Amino acid sequence: MDKATLEQRIKQFNQGRVLVVGDIVIDEMVYGETSRLSREAPVIILKHTQTDILLGGGGNAAHNLTALGANKVTMVGLAGKDYYCSLLFEAMERDGISLEGMVQDDSRPTITKTRISGQARQSVLQQIVRIDRESTAPVCEAIEKDIIDKVVQLAPLHDALIISDYNLGLLTPRVIEVCKQVAVQQNMIWSVDSHRPLVTFDGATIATPNLPEAEENVGYPLVTEEALLKGGTMLRQAAKLKNLLITRGSDGMSLFDSDDQVIHIPVFNKSEVFDVTGAGDTVISTLTLAMATGASPLEAAVLGNLAASIVVKKYATATTSVEEMLETLAEMDDGLLQLEAFSATV
Repeated sequence: MDKATLEQRIKQFNQGRVLVVGDIVIDEMVYGETSRLSREAPVIILKHTQTDILLGGGGNAAHNLTALGANKVTMVGLAGKDYYCSLLFEAMERDGISLEGMVQDDSRPTITKTRISGQARQSVLQQIVRIDRESTAPVCEAIEKDIIDKVVQLAPLHDALIISDYNLGLLTPRVIEVCKQVAVQQNMIWSVDSHRPLVTFDGATIATPNLPEAEENVGYPLVTEEALLKGGTMLRQAAKLKNLLITRGSDGMSLFDSDDQVIHIPVFNKSEVFDVTGAGDTVISTLTLAMATGASPLEAAVLGNLAASIVVKKYATATTSVEEMLETLAEMDDGLLQLEAFSATV
């Protein structure tokens, strides 16, 4: 694989149109400075300095797509009818994500994760507490119908579909089945990032579990080369996936393709990993956009790895851009792109 080909793939990102279906979350980041304890109770007093509203869950996947210059990005997601809903919609508009796929349900909260962090004069910033506002119950039948209607209506306007599943109630069996059907009918690339068994998503173009999720799916640790090859191949075949990309943290990624070939992709910045929050969203967004604009599964996986190597250097959920990717690619050691495919036997 050569840099010129990858550079061309990156420059084609602006042609891609991607529909994201899944659980959208507000990451409310509250920051402050600490100086003393309260007289009312033995707790830290935090003097507020800043609040950032970021998109998490499927929203982070969608934001990664817009940051990469995708032609059109639409989110089919769920919000409540509350204070945080307005913050969510404002953040989506700020980040260039179409609201036309959003459904509101007044019986549940807008999913929000509030992280409160403090810093003393001579200490590093540290998270003190996280507050979650969410409902994990499956949506009711009426809301499920609204979600399905949005998927059916919007799918023909896109080239690819991402299922971003945090198991927070939106992706019911019926919604998943409709996503499969429209993806096949519209000849779409469709990719899956899910916390549930991958057999649920049979036929997907690609799924991107991390190593612990892959181990849950196969039922045993994938700690040796032999176990990884056997487990990954069996998982791809059992779940009837066209491609399977297992992300392995500091050990890089392993792609199991439709020809039962395995390609190990090394991590691109092993010594500089800082914060892996949201890196999985970056991987699936980048590789889906790449495949939607003509890249092979291997090229797409390498570009997903490249994008992740950039965002892990940034704090909290983060994105990268075409310019950053091109610059990082140009500076990268050519030897990291000399990848070998080999057959895996079960």
